Amino acid sequence: MRLFCHFVAFLAALLLSVHPAAAQSVLRDAETEALLNDMAAPLVKAAGLEPGNVDIILINDPTINAFVAGGQAVYIHSGLINAADTANEVQGVIAHELGHITGGHIVRFDEGMAAASNISILSLLLGVGAALAGAGDAAIGIMQAGQRAALGKFLAFSRVQESSADAAGAEYLSKAGISGRGSLAFFGKLQSLEFRYGVSQDDDAAFTRTHPLSGDRIARLRETYIVDPSWNAPDDPRLQARFERVKAKLYGYLAEPQKTLSAYPKYDTSIPARYARAYAYHKSALIDNAMKEAEGLLATDPENPYFLELAGQVRLESGDPQGALPYLRKATDNSGSQPLIAAMFGHALIATEDPARFEEAERVLKSAVARDRLNPFAWYQLGVVYAARGDMPRARLASAEQQVMSRRYPEALRSAQAAEMGLERGTPDWIRAQDIALQARAELERMRDRK
Repeated sequence: MRLFCHFVAFLAALLLSVHPAAAQSVLRDAETEALLNDMAAPLVKAAGLEPGNVDIILINDPTINAFVAGGQAVYIHSGLINAADTANEVQGVIAHELGHITGGHIVRFDEGMAAASNISILSLLLGVGAALAGAGDAAIGIMQAGQRAALGKFLAFSRVQESSADAAGAEYLSKAGISGRGSLAFFGKLQSLEFRYGVSQDDDAAFTRTHPLSGDRIARLRETYIVDPSWNAPDDPRLQARFERVKAKLYGYLAEPQKTLSAYPKYDTSIPARYARAYAYHKSALIDNAMKEAEGLLATDPENPYFLELAGQVRLESGDPQGALPYLRKATDNSGSQPLIAAMFGHALIATEDPARFEEAERVLKSAVARDRLNPFAWYQLGVVYAARGDMPRARLASAEQQVMSRRYPEALRSAQAAEMGLERGTPDWIRAQDIALQARAELERMRDRK
């Protein structure tokens, strides 16, 4: 029985590994999200999906990975962005993940799990029979063999899905007129990592993997790509320039400042280098240096909303909300009131502690959450405004919105119930409070059932 429990634990761990977003933080940045969506748009169309219905989500994780986890969402690790040299490489990854979505691989994941589980249960029954007959050693051997067969069955199922996604990704790149050079280049990086970490390239070892060997994938895909009309299609220079900016921006935000300053030395006055150094200086509380880099960026493009956002962020987070307002107001206007930028602007208005600015803050923040409800920071700031003017039911509703997104379900339930009691019955806010309470209660029940 213990052997079977170990197998069940393995399957549970495997299931969790397919849905890692719950244990990792999502990185949200207006410029990065705009870039990823623009990179994915032609591929999403080629896959026969609606661009507005597919989310590309950045995960704060240094490992080189991407995955799908139900629905029409592609999760990309920050480590993958850092490892890629071109936007075309990342497009190759996105195309592959879209292949998992169109192939229904997450839905069909249960098929692979069911086949593996059935074999394991059969081996357990045979093992129990042998044990009852007095053949204890034979029982252990049968159950161990059953576990190996179950694992092998599941891994084979996974490898078939990966090969299917590779083929679909190649098709979508071709339909979108995007070269497969980046896809092959990225698989080459993965193969180099396999060599570096001593991953066996033997055929026998391939049967213990969830993915086909990178060398096999490269060989198979190369035959497809080199005869494709899009093979020699040039990379989009504007997309590549944006990618280099975002890559440097993420590096500066996530890496230790000293590493950033080493990777992007002072004599490098390119836009990506200035971006990275601005965040490195900001993290080191060297505000004058950070603003110098931000102003250097603005000198190249005074109307760029993301450069304005950076300057405003440095001012705001260094304790100067008044100085941040001109930058963030202009960034909000120039970005068409992009919700993440608008939320920061609303925060700056509140941070001035000037009640005369709260009406504008409320208007800006309500617009931000109306366009992007999945922004707990904006909901928190909106709750601050409501509380400041004494509207406690809506302050509690805003808190409930923020808490349920942060998976703080007991607090979300209490806040939603308190909001419901104070709001006029039948209004949209009253109905929303009920919805959050139901969601929080359902999640708490699931958590109790899992325990």
